[in-house]
Amino acid sequence: MDETRLLIAPSAIENGVGHFLSLQHPKSGKATCYLLINGVLQELHWFKQSYTSWFLGDYVCEDGRLYSATPVDPVFILLPIFEQARMKKGDDPGKFRQLDEIIFVDGYPGYHRLMSIAENCMQVVCEIKEIGSSKFFRLDDSKVLSWLSCKVCQLKQALPSLDKNYAAQDEKSTCVTAVTPLPLPTVTPLPLRYGRYRYVSVTRDHDRECGRDRDLKPCSGVA
Repeated sequence: MDETRLLIAPSAIENGVGHFLSLQHPKSGKATCYLLINGVLQELHWFKQSYTSWFLGDYVCEDGRLYSATPVDPVFILLPIFEQARMKKGDDPGKFRQLDEIIFVDGYPGYHRLMSIAENCMQVVCEIKEIGSSKFFRLDDSKVLSWLSCKVCQLKQALPSLDKNYAAQDEKSTCVTAVTPLPLPTVTPLPLRYGRYRYVSVTRDHDRECGRDRDLKPCSGVA
């Protein structure tokens, strides 16, 4: 019998069919579980207190953990493998590679699920050459810095507006201080996007794809 779990995730506008993907975390390189649904990539986290269960209508969910899916920019996830794929040496900017070559990562077949979104989202940080019907990508340092500057600008705008329900309230002042000295980008940043959230049920398909709990990141608190 499938085990039901409770997941908080952005509302699905279309058919709501998602896929759990085991991908490398861009900072640690460790296997981390993500949810891809309707072209939106989300990172999974979980929070657990002792002796908890969920009451869902007339059903009791024995797994009292709260799972949450947070939208994440796919560029963050793909940057490390694009950096490795260009094989940069010294002042040489590296090689142009086709997308299917770049996202082939041994032991992580989930990257191929990102083919549908990688081409569009990585154009903002890559040089692209077209030969016939084929496209070749190479990470561009100047574009990456411009993209990061936009992210910093968004963070500077968002931090002061966080209210008392922000989970990491203790670190808020530290974060504001850290980003304040950074200059504003010369390009116009994209507006922050927020979505409505809903409750959905997650079955053991998650375990088969990502492994039971090993790929999820525990939260220090819940907003």
